[in-house]
Formats: sequence, structure tokens, C-alpha cells
Amino acid sequence: MSYFRSLCGLYLMCSSDHVTFSNSETNRMTMSVTTAVSGIVLIVLSISVAHSWREWEVTFTTTEICAIKGSTVVMHCTYTYPPRINSINTTVQNSFWFIYVPNVEPVDLRIDSKYAGRVWYHCGTNDCTLRITDLRESDSAVYRLKLITNQPGGTYTGSPGVSLSVTGVKVQTIHTTQCLTYWCNKLEMQCHSSCLPHHSSYIWYKNGHMTSTESLYSGYLYSGDSISCAIKPHETFPSPSVCGYYQYCNRVNYTERRICAFKGSSVNISCTYYHTDPVVSKFWFRPDRSYWLGTHFLLWDPSKDSQHADRFQLLEREKGRSTLRISDLRKTDSAEYRFKFTTQSFQWGNISPGTTLTVTDPDIQVQVVWSSTGPQLICQSSCFPSGHSSFVWYKNEEEILGESSSLYTKYADGPDSYSCAYEGHRSNPVYAPKVPSVMRTAPGDIIKGSLVSLTCSSEANPLPKYSWYRKAQILVSKEKQLFFQSIQPSDSGEYYCTAENVLGRRISEFIFINVKYGPNTSVVLMTPSGMIVEGDSVNLTCSSDANPAAKHTWYKGNQTLLASPVSIYHFTAISSEDSGNYSCKSENQYGQITSNSRFIDVKYAPKLPSVSVSLSAEIVEGSSVTLTCSSDANPAANYTWYKEGEDSSKALGQNFTITEFRTEHSGSYYCNAQNSRGQHRSTLHLITVASTRKAAVTGTITAVFLAITLVMVFLCIRKYKWFTQQSKDGEKPSSEEQVNMDPVYDTPSAVAEGEPSGHQDDLHYSTIHFSQNQADALYSNIGPGQLYGHKDEEASEAEYTAVKCDNSSRAQGTRCQGNGGDTFTLYSTVKRS
Repeated sequence: MSYFRSLCGLYLMCSSDHVTFSNSETNRMTMSVTTAVSGIVLIVLSISVAHSWREWEVTFTTTEICAIKGSTVVMHCTYTYPPRINSINTTVQNSFWFIYVPNVEPVDLRIDSKYAGRVWYHCGTNDCTLRITDLRESDSAVYRLKLITNQPGGTYTGSPGVSLSVTGVKVQTIHTTQCLTYWCNKLEMQCHSSCLPHHSSYIWYKNGHMTSTESLYSGYLYSGDSISCAIKPHETFPSPSVCGYYQYCNRVNYTERRICAFKGSSVNISCTYYHTDPVVSKFWFRPDRSYWLGTHFLLWDPSKDSQHADRFQLLEREKGRSTLRISDLRKTDSAEYRFKFTTQSFQWGNISPGTTLTVTDPDIQVQVVWSSTGPQLICQSSCFPSGHSSFVWYKNEEEILGESSSLYTKYADGPDSYSCAYEGHRSNPVYAPKVPSVMRTAPGDIIKGSLVSLTCSSEANPLPKYSWYRKAQILVSKEKQLFFQSIQPSDSGEYYCTAENVLGRRISEFIFINVKYGPNTSVVLMTPSGMIVEGDSVNLTCSSDANPAAKHTWYKGNQTLLASPVSIYHFTAISSEDSGNYSCKSENQYGQITSNSRFIDVKYAPKLPSVSVSLSAEIVEGSSVTLTCSSDANPAANYTWYKEGEDSSKALGQNFTITEFRTEHSGSYYCNAQNSRGQHRSTLHLITVASTRKAAVTGTITAVFLAITLVMVFLCIRKYKWFTQQSKDGEKPSSEEQVNMDPVYDTPSAVAEGEPSGHQDDLHYSTIHFSQNQADALYSNIGPGQLYGHKDEEASEAEYTAVKCDNSSRAQGTRCQGNGGDTFTLYSTVKRS
């Protein structure tokens, strides 16, 4: 817990001189004594006192002060308080000094008529100073400070306070011896005051002349003589003059030792004087403008100075009282003024202190003082003459009748303005704050990291105190200006300020602080966040912190997907092809940033498995066969092999191998692919064993088909040429004409010669015959290769293939079937090996 604390000081001001009394914080009590001659004695007991309740503390520099009548005293103290009570920040709303009287409600000294014009406060954040001028003996009392806070029941009074004693200086007779002659006494006297420190320096005045500087005066005083004393260096506050022989004597007593007046006004400086013989002459003079001329000291009488005679008047409206009236005061009139009179046998001296006049510029002001009934108004100045009572009060520029005291007796309403006047000098009005205005530096966009200041201004008197708040009533500053040295996005929000003085409080309009900045984060978020299954609805969100809101570009790997101000990329029904790394780029006019990649792993059941065989040729007995099952799945599938017609599985794993394939292994096989998301079964795959003979037959059939194709192409070309030639010769073939073609042999040379050969068993031959009454069929006879007319028991194994002519043959001019239904038959005979 931190506390505010400073040393307190006490100053007693007499004339323009100061007496400072020391205080030690470690030594709780010190005594500082200063003594002086010229009739003033001052003793100050300086004690630092701390009184605390919980964390409250008021520290006074001194608890006892003794001051000289007519002087000025200053009391100073500091205070501390708990910064926070019951979650409420403590604020001192008001503080004032008062005279402590048991069981009496404290009254602010400033509104006490006895102190009007003589009391002045200067209070800071944690200290307060009281100054009382022109001290009177009636000012002797105990002075305390009261604090008013915002806490419930939050008033606190510092004690024990400061005890002030005000006394004058007087001459005391120690011993009197009557002279042998008449009208004379020999006296021993001392300068006495209850506030006199020991070892002071003194000045003794006899009939206005300085006569001694000893601590005790011893001498003869005759009829008409008077004597007084003072304490150095405060000669301006001497003791009253006393008669040395009889109660009647020559003497001068000034009404006021100090007078302050405004420039341009008028002032009366008065004194009373006593004389034993008739007065021959009397006048006022200024010692600072008097001078020696030879052996004579010439006194400057302003009333006889032609340059000043119109402003200086000597008035004597009653016997024994003289008044110097000065009009149209100027600052050059500030000086000490003394009175002098002479009789036929006596002359009053020039040295005895007179009255000091101070001329200042008018500084009238209305001071607003807190009281239990509300604000109180006081017309105040540092230079009000004593006994002043002629004041004029104004409300909203109109004079208030019946108010002539320095204290405005009615209730002060905040919306109104008030002012006061004295001797034609008028104060400035006081009023509650107007609605504050807010000004922001650097118009335009507010960029992150820039310097921004908000200034709250309000017209008010007294000057208002300012506070800054965020919209949620959070106090952020108690200064007129709110500074953001490096403004951040967290500073964005609505702000307002208040202006407050003792007459009221006003609130400004809201001002919105909107901090602009480029994206500083970019993260891809996925919903749902758990496992993603094919067919799910999935959202990818590009989360970025930016102002204004960023635009987003989506990427899958290095492929750009979408550029949009919307931050969500949506999959209505996600598929396995959507798996991959996704990222987004966020950008606005103040910057850009790309997120880290987010991998989407789509889980799905196995797709339709495919089965492959390791051999590319026919499967024969004894060979090794491997079946491989493949299926797209996530997570990876587990495979199980089955044979159609059997309940139990044949194998586990992606590959199924039969090392020695036998006839009983022939059949239909399939695999089943399964993972946590589901399963899928392949189609049947037939595996059979092929013999050597059957393999040869299969190869032969393939060759025959190839030969037939070549023959048909040849015939179609020949027929096309024949028709072409006939068209050129003007002949048209008859519809009844039969086309007979000689047999075409695979080995025509041997057949044409009609020579049998023992090697003809290896021949393959084809016979093509076109018939008018047969269907367009092409037969292929596959049998042993023999000469025509030779029988073979295996000829019954011949295989025939029917071939139907297509329209393409007709388009080329080849007649597969004419108008008479011509057909052709293609026979192919293939000998078995």
C-alpha cells in the first residue's frame, strides 16, 4: 500500500520577513526558538503528530503555535487515506479547516464572518495549508482539518490539531524610583510577551525616537514622556506606548499597522495622538522620501506636494484623531506612512513605526466553499481592508438585492452564474461546467502503434477537474488529456470524459476509438473438430484478427480454391478426394498473413475391390497363381479371400497365392475389403485349367478368323473393281448371274498342279462359295488337313462359324446377297496338330 506524504511546515510572517521553525520526521518533537528585539516575542513548539484510524492519517507539523497580534500565520499538514475500501476507490472530494469546539458541528473558516478576508487555503492532492492574516487575540483556538470522501460515511477529522495562541507585546515595569524633583520617575522596564523566545533582540522607543537596544530599559521619564518596545526584526509590530510618569503623556497609536488596497481605489490611514501642550503643527510623511539637508532632516509631506496635493488629503474630524486620505491609488503609493506633531515644548520623533500601505491590482474572486447545506459563496481578495462590508452580488448578471456581506447567504444553484463586486471592482462569475467537448489528435484512421491523444475541454469557473472513462464506467485517467503512446486494438471502444467542480458535474458525448490494423494471426479451424467421415458436412473457418475484417483466399496445397470476404469454406458432403492440406491467406489494406496448413483426413469405407491375376497367359496345371485384391479405403482395408460355394475364408491379406494349381482349384473367387467405416465385396473371378490341345485349338481358331478377314477384304476389293469396269463398258450384271470363284488354297501352287504330297497333312485350306438361295453366312470348318475326297473319322469334329455380311461390304459394291437372294459360304478347314 502506497501513501502520499510530505513534511509539513509552519511559517509566521510579520511584515515581509519569515521565521521558519524546523521539524524532524525522525525526532517526533523539536523546539525551534527565535528571539528578536523591538517588542515581539514568539515561541513555537513544533511536534509532528500522526493520528490514524485503520489507514487514515493526518500529520501536523506542530500542535502548538504562539503568534504575535497583527502578524500572519501559516499552518500546513499532509494526510493519507486507504486507496480502496469495500471495492470502492477512495477519493477526497473536499477538505477544510475549522475551529474545534466540542459537540459543535464543524464550520469552514472561510464562511465564518470573523475570518472574512483574512483566511486563505491552498490544498493539494494530499496536503492542505491554512493562512490567517492580521492575527487577533480572538483567533486563539484549536484548528483541525476535515476530509470529505466518496466512501459511505466517509468523513475524517485530523486530531489533535493545532493550538494557536495570539498575544501582543507590552512594556512591564520592574522597578520605579521617584526623582528628587517633581514630575520625574526613574524606571526599570522589560519588553514582555508570552510568545517571546529567550535571547531576543529589542528596540526601545521614547517619544517616537529610538533610545536603546538593551533587553532591559533603565532611565528617567518625565511628565509627558512615553515609551514602547518591539522585537527585531519585526519592528512594525511594537507594543502600545505607556506613560512614564503620569497617565497623560505625548504618544501616537496607529489604528492599523498594515493596510492593503486596490489600485485606483481610495484608502484612509488613521491614528490617535495625545499631547500635553497645544499642537503647533501636525502632518503625515513618508520616511523613504525624506532626506537630510545639512543638519536638518526634511520630511516629505505629500499633502503639500503640488504633484500629489489633489490625491492626498489631511482630515481631522475629531480631536486627537488624524486621517490621511489617498485617492486614485497607484502602486508607487505603497510605502510606510508616519504621523508627526509638535507643540511649543515637544516634538514627536520620526523613528517610531507607522502604518504600511500596499497597493495591488484588484483580485476579487468568488470562492466556492463546501458546506453541509450545499455550496457556499464567498467574495474574497488578498487585499480587502479590515472592516469592509459593502459588497454587491450578481446572479446571471443581475444584481441581488439585500446581499451586502462577503458571504452569500442563499443557496447557490449550479446552472446559474454568480459574481461579486467591491468598490466598483467586480469578480469573474463562477458557474458549473458546461458540457465538455472532446478533441482527438491526428484525424483520420487510427493505426495500431500510433500516438493518439484525447483532450477534454469545458468552460467552468472554478476550473473543473477532468476524468476519463470507458463506456463500462471504468476510470482510466484523471487528467485533462488521455494519451495512448502506442495504441493497441485492446484500446478500441467508447470513451467519454467528465468535467466537475464544486458547483456541478457534466458528461461529454461518447467518442469511439476504432484501431485499424492488418491481420496478425490466421488460423484454420475445422468443424467438427473430430474424425471426418465421407459424406459429413464440414466447415473450414479462417480465423484472423484484423480491422477492418480481412478478405480470405483458400488453398489446397498450392492450388487456389476460393477468394471471398467470407471466412468459411464449406463442404456439403465431403468426399475422399477432398483429403489434403488446406490453408488460407487473410489480408486487408494494412497487411496480410498466411495460416499454417490444416490437414483434412477423410475416413471412408472401402470402394469396390478389384482382383488381378499374376499370370498373363492361360493357367495350366502345376503353375503358381497369385490373386491380388485392391480397394481404395481410409483407414487401409483388411482383406479376406473366399471361394464361391464355400463358407470359410480361403486366406487373409491383400494377396492370395496358389503355389501348385490343380483342377480342383478351378472356380470363382472373390475378396472382401473391410475397415472401421464398412466393407465391400469384389465381383467373382473365374479361374480354370486349360489343356495343351485346347490351347492349340484356340490358337488355330484365332488364326482362321484372321485369314477369313483377309480373304473377305480381298474379295470385296476385286468385286468393286469388276463392277467399276462393267460400268465403264456399259454392261450391267444380271441379277440371275451366279458368281463362281475357284477355291482359294492356302498353298495354291500345290493344288493347281494336282500333285499329292505327303506334306499336305499340315495344310490348312478354305473354300468360299456364294449361293443365290442361302443366307449370308460364313462357315469355318476346322478339321484335319487332307486332299478333297479323303475321309477322316475325325471330320465330325469340324467347327463352323457363321459370318453375316455387314452393310459396309455392300457399300463397297460387294454383293453378299443380290436381288435373287445370292449368298456366299466361306469354308475354312484347319487340320489338328
